[in-house]
Amino acid sequence: TMSKTMITVFFDGKCSLCSAEIGHYKKIVPQGVFTWMDVTESTDRLQRLGVSQVEALKSLHVQDQSGQLFSGVDAFAVMWRAIPRWRVLGIVVKLPGVYQIAKILYRKFAERRFKRLSHCQALMS
Repeated sequence: TMSKTMITVFFDGKCSLCSAEIGHYKKIVPQGVFTWMDVTESTDRLQRLGVSQVEALKSLHVQDQSGQLFSGVDAFAVMWRAIPRWRVLGIVVKLPGVYQIAKILYRKFAERRFKRLSHCQALMS
C-alpha cells in the first residue's frame, strides 16, 4: 500500500494545540509525505504496533517509512527531517545536549497537556 512509503503521524485530534500544529504541517508539506492518524478516532493501527491509546495521547508517535516507531522528541525529529523548512531543526534537536534538554521539556509539556485535557483524563478513570 501507499502508506508503507509514507510517514504516519499519530496525533491527538481533540487537542486544539496539537490540531493547530498538525494543520500547519498539512499546509506546508506536499501530498504523499505524511499519513495523518487521529488517535482519538482510531486506535487499531496503534494497537497492532503495541501502543495503547493512553500512550498515544501522552506523546506524539510517528512511524517512519521503514516501519520503525518513534515517540516524543524522536517522533518530531522524524517529522521535521521530512519537511524542507524544518529539516535543520530535525537535525539540531538530535545533537547531544540539545536532545536531552528537548526530551525534558517535551516530557514536562506532554504531562501538563495530558493532565489538563478532559478527554485524556477520561481514559484514566
